[in-house]
Amino acid sequence: MLHWRLTILGRSRPALIAMLLAPLGAVPVADHLLPPTIHLAPVLGVLPAVAAVFANARRTALIGALATVALAIAAIERAALTTEEVILQLLALVLLTALLVFFCGVRDRHERELGRIRLVSEAAQRVVLRPLPERAGPVAVASTHHAADGDTHLGGDFYALARTRNATRLIMGDVRGKGLAAISQTAIMLESFRAAARQELSLPEMVRYMDSSLMWEMREFSCQEPGFDAHFVTLAVAEIPDGQPLVRLILCGHPSPLLLRGGTVRTLAVPDPAPPLGLGAMAYDPYHPRTFRYEPGDVLLLHTDGVSEARDAHGTFYPLARRVAAWTSCDPAQLVANIESDLRAYVPGELADDMAMVAVRREDTPDRDSPDTLRHLVQDAV
Repeated sequence: MLHWRLTILGRSRPALIAMLLAPLGAVPVADHLLPPTIHLAPVLGVLPAVAAVFANARRTALIGALATVALAIAAIERAALTTEEVILQLLALVLLTALLVFFCGVRDRHERELGRIRLVSEAAQRVVLRPLPERAGPVAVASTHHAADGDTHLGGDFYALARTRNATRLIMGDVRGKGLAAISQTAIMLESFRAAARQELSLPEMVRYMDSSLMWEMREFSCQEPGFDAHFVTLAVAEIPDGQPLVRLILCGHPSPLLLRGGTVRTLAVPDPAPPLGLGAMAYDPYHPRTFRYEPGDVLLLHTDGVSEARDAHGTFYPLARRVAAWTSCDPAQLVANIESDLRAYVPGELADDMAMVAVRREDTPDRDSPDTLRHLVQDAV
């Protein structure tokens, strides 16, 4: 409602003002010229109601006062100011204006509170879910995020990026649940990822650290928040070494990323994915990264199930791989924008689940002759 009103006022303020003010002068004049049996003055009662839709309490009060004055002038011109009919019309208009001003004041106060909440939400998103850089080491980066709760900017889907001495690391995760209820686990995952990146732990050690952080928080807060310990987190972790044409990947119950190369789309399926984080006794150890070729010009697309499991009006899942095949030549920013736009057109109404995507394109020329590169390509790359 707030954004809608601001948009209407911003684009059409002169027209709205003219629409409200013109009858204030035109109605008394027309009422004087028309036959005695035709009265337009009662139309003035509509003006405060119209003003209350678009204007604040002060402007509504002003329009109501001017409408009352115009009604009195029209009655004076007809020598009917002291008649019972006109007195009732004036009293009704004054009462209507007072009620509208009161409700406008309540609405305006709620909208100011909503505006402050939005500012806090946006600030929280910038702190917790930090914007990704457009460039990180050898890759160009683009991302998008949508929370299922329309009034919030945070939810259960998250992503983050960190640089180590010789690699770029990305995570894409999805907390069980959506919207505000998942924000706490989202914050835990992001902070533990950043802490592990600062320590430059190996990829398996980083995932174990994130899992143990989540388990500790779940034990800590399970007695305070019923159901907190029933949550788990799916996770995709990617490491892109500098100077090597490959990407290392660990999947913990998360949808497989897509690799776009030369007009083709390939799903980077991991044969033995680990279970989601936070399952306690079912925790998976050790975590073995899977290595895939990742050449200059290749685009890696990480996403959550809010994208791949979005449904159309017939209940059919969004065919992400098939749709992406038409945009393999796009840069990461355009690719993400195309998918999001197509997804919103595919789903009737608003998206029902949190959604996040990150696209990264390798832009350097790796050292193909290095022994480490050759060893990975021969043993592991697909």
